[in-house]
Amino acid sequence: MYGYYFSKLYLQATNNQNQLNMSDPNRDYLSNNNTNAMQLPNATAVLVLGILSIVVCFICGIVALVISNKDMALYRANPELYTTSSYNNIKAGRICAIIGIALQVLGLIVYIIFIAFFISMAGSFR
Repeated sequence: MYGYYFSKLYLQATNNQNQLNMSDPNRDYLSNNNTNAMQLPNATAVLVLGILSIVVCFICGIVALVISNKDMALYRANPELYTTSSYNNIKAGRICAIIGIALQVLGLIVYIIFIAFFISMAGSFR
């Protein structure tokens, strides 16, 4: 008797759940992607700035990191509103920015060592 009652409640709950989950006609339920999802506002800008930080200067990398932190917080707050491809662009731009900043800091350290070396060598010729 209880088994029948609980199975009936289970079927009602799963039917209600299916109706709630499948109410959006624009959603592709097989791939679990929302077709109405937007791109993150600065996904392309972060990627471009991250690449420029490797090639040009570390200032672009700092700007890319600041913007990417803001957009990653947007995505984490509502991941169903944004596409995963734009989130992947944010992550790639962030990685490029970190690499660009690291390379620029390494280059700056090498330049300081060279300048210190040449100043010490110039002092020894007197």
